[in-house]
Amino acid sequence: MANRVELTFDFVSPNAYLVWWPLREVLRRTGAEIDVIPVFLAGMHKLTGNAPPFMRDADVKGKNEYAMLEMQRFITKHGLSHYRMHPQFPFNSITLQRMLYAADQDGRGVQFVEAMLKAIWEESIDFTDQDALGAALSAAGFDAADLFTRSQSDEVKEGLVQDTSAAVERGAFGIPTMFVGKTGADPSTYEMFFGKERLDQVEEELAKG
Repeated sequence: MANRVELTFDFVSPNAYLVWWPLREVLRRTGAEIDVIPVFLAGMHKLTGNAPPFMRDADVKGKNEYAMLEMQRFITKHGLSHYRMHPQFPFNSITLQRMLYAADQDGRGVQFVEAMLKAIWEESIDFTDQDALGAALSAAGFDAADLFTRSQSDEVKEGLVQDTSAAVERGAFGIPTMFVGKTGADPSTYEMFFGKERLDQVEEELAKG
């Protein structure tokens, strides 16, 4: 039985927030585990030739409006009433992603994601303000100064670049992309699913014997 989901993740995507909580419910129901794979979405777009949907589809009459309708339906279905569009969107997430990479090195990637998703997409903190960001991290039990220092290291910077490139090599082109498979199995055997609308398929894959 498949028992692991590898989630490519960047805080800049509203869908990263929207998929997270329903995915956690899927994991709870199936007993599966999650690995967060920090990537830099802007770098992913550059590597794949992709672009944010609101830009890519701007000239297609009605498409962005329909996407917003579908987003609202998803929010309603999953009870994500605390979600708020961040006033700084679209923002540069590179420092956040490097800090996530550093936290994940400590085995605390999931905790970092849950703390910062709420701060960004529910509380709309100004994360360009180091004091505000530091306060949010400290409240979640992180050493903000340590994470920020490590986020500036060559090791972390290169690690994020490598994770982004590796995700693209596996076929990822956007957020959220989920790879589902068995712990310890060859990554090439994992099934790829793109988009929050694929959660039912992810759960079906996890339930296969």
